[in-house]
Amino acid sequence: MTPANLNRPIRICYIAPKTYPVFNPDVGDYFGGANVDLYYLSTEMARDERFESSFVVADYGQADGEVIEGVKLFKALDFRKGAFIGMVQTWRALKRADADIYLMKCASAGVPLTALFCRMHSRIFAYRTAHRFECDGTYLRENFLLGRAFAWSLRKAKVVFSQNQTDAVNLSATLGVSSIVIPNGHRLPAPEQKPRDTILWVGRDADFKKPERFLEMAKAIPNEQFIMVCQTLDKGPAYRNLIAEAGKITNLQFIRHVPFNQIDAYFQRAKVFVNTSDAEGFPNTFIQACKAGTGILSFNVNPDGFLEKYGCGLCCNGDPARLTYNLRLMLENNRFAEYGSSARKYVEITHDITRIAKEYKAVFLRMGTFLKE
Repeated sequence: MTPANLNRPIRICYIAPKTYPVFNPDVGDYFGGANVDLYYLSTEMARDERFESSFVVADYGQADGEVIEGVKLFKALDFRKGAFIGMVQTWRALKRADADIYLMKCASAGVPLTALFCRMHSRIFAYRTAHRFECDGTYLRENFLLGRAFAWSLRKAKVVFSQNQTDAVNLSATLGVSSIVIPNGHRLPAPEQKPRDTILWVGRDADFKKPERFLEMAKAIPNEQFIMVCQTLDKGPAYRNLIAEAGKITNLQFIRHVPFNQIDAYFQRAKVFVNTSDAEGFPNTFIQACKAGTGILSFNVNPDGFLEKYGCGLCCNGDPARLTYNLRLMLENNRFAEYGSSARKYVEITHDITRIAKEYKAVFLRMGTFLKE
């Protein structure tokens, strides 16, 4: 039931501009794990008549206010225009959404903008962390003005959600902000059984993801086939150099982009999924691997030690020498199949979006007592 003081659904607006290509894979543009997370949450919430879902996305030339999977999409900033124009466009989109609760993810100038909008219009601001750097003080140290605006926003938020217990502890220690730990949620169809014949890397060319480490692994194990799906935001010289280096490796296939609705097939045929990042929050690619029954090899990202705890894979604890060594271990005698089986069991227990959404609903329904008709 909706809160007793309301005779209408609770209106929730999600803000993550680059999410439109997830809603509409035909656009074929860049998106990240935070976009996938909020896409699954917003569409699942839209299934419940107690809630209305809207989403503020960037302008990709689509019609304003179109509805996809029950979510009304309001277009805001055009990336080809300046930051000030983008802020004005975003503010106007937030107003058109006319939501009760505004939920944002990813540290950016949009966070204090949305927090300020909510304060000025007496709406509820909520935030969900996207990366370890937002929680452990790194973002605050590396971004003097934006970092402080980000900290102000989270302290003014009605609720903050974090992806794992470690991030929650760090957030409390660095910003004095308490958070509710809720894992990322995905839809979990039965995995398709396909021949396992590749080693997979999926992500973007952000510096902290260190994609070049995957190239070195492919060179070190020439008898295995490696696939790298690597998106970019700016197509700068670093990305061009990565493509050039990848082209020299005969057992590596480099793919610049795969539409969101086609990526699961790559996970389903992988023996092992490799993450080479120095740090992340809880990568959605980990969940994609687990739901495909694919074991994980991680350089350093291992939220709350789940890889060992649930037998989903191996972590190298930041030791470059162990990447190739541990990959050989997982391949030996087809051990990757055992990790994959455990990974599927883990994801069913922890990341089913239908269960995850119930946790959000409980929080939002409690918030409903602060809302007015």
